[in-house]
Amino acid sequence: MNKKELLQETIQHVDITAHDTTPIINAMRGMSFTSRDTARAADILAMMTRDRACTNILTLAGSTSAAGCMKVYADMARYKMIDVVVATGASIIDMDLFEALGFKHYKGRVDIPDKLLRELYIDRIYDTFIDEEELQVCDHATYALANTLEKRPYSSREFISELGKWLVSNAVKKDSLIQTCYECGVPIFCPAFSDSSAGFGLAKHQWENPDHHLSIDSVRDFVELTRIKIAAGETGLFMVGGGVPKNFAQDTVVCAEILGHEVPMHKYAVQITVADVRDGACSSSTLKEACSWGKVDVAYEQMVYAEGTTVIPLIASNVYHAGEWKNREYKNWARLFEKK
Repeated sequence: MNKKELLQETIQHVDITAHDTTPIINAMRGMSFTSRDTARAADILAMMTRDRACTNILTLAGSTSAAGCMKVYADMARYKMIDVVVATGASIIDMDLFEALGFKHYKGRVDIPDKLLRELYIDRIYDTFIDEEELQVCDHATYALANTLEKRPYSSREFISELGKWLVSNAVKKDSLIQTCYECGVPIFCPAFSDSSAGFGLAKHQWENPDHHLSIDSVRDFVELTRIKIAAGETGLFMVGGGVPKNFAQDTVVCAEILGHEVPMHKYAVQITVADVRDGACSSSTLKEACSWGKVDVAYEQMVYAEGTTVIPLIASNVYHAGEWKNREYKNWARLFEKK
């Protein structure tokens, strides 16, 4: 098989505005197992959206963006369900910026030999394919942007905001998460930003400018996100996967306390994961366990043990069609960091 034959059918991103899942979520409330958990997660996200005093944080880890949920997350920002994003660099750069530049993810197969894929410069995410040559264009975009900016430490939030500004004039696809969040005042944090295509671009930038270059300050990320927690007070978490984004967002409560501010634990929390709790890892630690660390309250929390693409569109569509977001204003936390 050649490259053209393998990269034929593109991934179609689900549109939560086009499908009203209210009837199935209502039915799931009367069921058991993951169905009932999913319905309760939808109810909690609805409560978070209805609670106009609450700042809602979306955390993203894993590859659900590439797998068909990319538009879901952009719509959650556009329709005011979430006010802050904390994500892996891959979710924001390798997947979202990648498609904003006009490239696509493709429906693949797990039975294609990976050595063949390597020879053809095709990257595989389970049953999703990416053209590596196109992905390197994405790497170069971050390199090129870095070369135009002031040479100093940036938070990832600040650098991604510059990407959003650049996309307004240069994007091929206009409804990316980066551009949508930039336009809606929703800050995006990638606390492990270099673990992505952005890392390759910024590494090249620093390699060529060893004495005077742009860098990413992850501690500044932590301080900025904690500033939002201190200013917001009441917060809710909608977490896809686990890893660094999950812990980073949860830890703002503890960081605020260390900095001398008394803030409440995250009032609402949903986590969608397939991780096993028994190894004690952060990605799989339950939200109830997070309460013991002073991070998450237990009144409105729900673990959903499911692969994200199977339940996230159901939950987000249900909340969109309920329409509570229409009574909510953009928090525009990006303004907190504007220079005066």
